[in-house]
Amino acid sequence: MDLLAAHGSALDVFDAAVHAAGSGDWARATPCTDWSVRDLVNHLAVEQLWVPHLLAGATLDEVGTRYDGDVLGDDPLSVWEKASAAAREAWLSPGALRRTVHVSFGLVPAEEYGWQMTLDLAVHGWDLAAALGRPNPVPGPLAGRLLDVLRPMIDDWQGLGLFDPPVAVGRTAAAPDRLVALLGRRPR
Repeated sequence: MDLLAAHGSALDVFDAAVHAAGSGDWARATPCTDWSVRDLVNHLAVEQLWVPHLLAGATLDEVGTRYDGDVLGDDPLSVWEKASAAAREAWLSPGALRRTVHVSFGLVPAEEYGWQMTLDLAVHGWDLAAALGRPNPVPGPLAGRLLDVLRPMIDDWQGLGLFDPPVAVGRTAAAPDRLVALLGRRPR
């Protein structure tokens, strides 16, 4: 599974969870202890809003604070749909994966940024599904590919506050459970 296929799959995971949220679910708690369902969707919508700018070569200062705070307004679903569609279009643009992008810790290859975004969509898709009482939505092939590609990076990220410490799972745990456990979530 290449990056664009993995990204599409992870985007579908999060999108399905967003569409599963009913009007009474937006204040529900999520496994991300500081975030409600609305906060979590806002976080991912903001990330998607940044993508077209960063893939076009903008710096963090150039984007500035335009996406700070609540971007969801009165129609969270519509904002999510527009933001995710624009991000996906940017990822699919010719040459997008050969670019270099500005992120909080410097310049990185767009492909590395893409894998990070794919991981975030997948794991937060799990978080959102868990908040809604739904089963793990991350497909096995996507989880396996994320584990293969990102394990070295995840090991480096441990201790930076990005994720809780890994949770132990059995040797026979499925790839989706191993992925979320590696990122500090307790598989259900």
